[in-house]
Amino acid sequence: MGGIGGIGGRALSARLGRVGIWSFALQRLTAADAGAAMREYERLGYPAVWMPESVGSKEVFAHAALLLAGSERAIVAPGIASIYARDPMAMAGGAKALAEAHPGRFVLGIGVSHAPSVATRGGSYGKPVETMTAYLDGMAAASYAGPEPGEPVPLVLAALGPRMLELAAARADGAHPYFVPVEHTPIARAGLGPQPCLAVEQTAVLATDPTEARRIGRGFARHYLALPNYANNLRRLGWSDDDIASDGSDRLIDAVVAWGDADAIVARVKAHLDAGADHVCVQLRAESSADPSLAGYAELAAGLLGL
Repeated sequence: MGGIGGIGGRALSARLGRVGIWSFALQRLTAADAGAAMREYERLGYPAVWMPESVGSKEVFAHAALLLAGSERAIVAPGIASIYARDPMAMAGGAKALAEAHPGRFVLGIGVSHAPSVATRGGSYGKPVETMTAYLDGMAAASYAGPEPGEPVPLVLAALGPRMLELAAARADGAHPYFVPVEHTPIARAGLGPQPCLAVEQTAVLATDPTEARRIGRGFARHYLALPNYANNLRRLGWSDDDIASDGSDRLIDAVVAWGDADAIVARVKAHLDAGADHVCVQLRAESSADPSLAGYAELAAGLLGL
């Protein structure tokens, strides 16, 4: 019967497939429109859809339930649910309820979020690895009165640095790095070892003009470059304070945001896979944050799903 985590990284990788979708836009749509977008993603052949939990977003389990109910077969995965938004028992209970209702279609991604986001919620940010370890212990010990899912709920941790990657390898089925250049992927694979699932997010802009593509990319990256967890990860990779300052150097934006035609974006995704990723979830960015990029994902489908 199902606990939280324990399906195994190889089984999770096979279930997710090589390429999926990561979408902020779905949380800005009505439930009906989000369901229609999910069904189009399914029709195009994408096996998994990831979505966030951020300050002011739809509550992640309610959002996941709507997406699952509005679609037929795609996996839905929070990338990630904040451990500061609910206690371990609530997290485990929500995940088990969705996994039981939609067998094989829910993956739980959890993370420590960021100090500014936690402060906005009125919380106090603790040491990331120690806090996550205690939280995982709490989920493992949590009681649950509902019917258990038929298998463990797949679990991935948001992980960038070596200690969180080590924890993901020991206590979860894999890791979900976000806002990372390709150079991070072999480091993450080495930190995890060969068995855990490595599911990497890659932001992309379907635009061939460098000025236009970088403008859209900077609009996305600006928020993340101001968050210490992401900035410190880039510094670990050798990026300078000058690269990180002022919304990011051109070189840094080009590293974290794939842009160009479909072939260029497919090539970036392939680079992650070649570097050790099992699954790459592609986040297409458009002018509107509420645009689910259906045409863009359709344009990319043949190349991405052929990897």
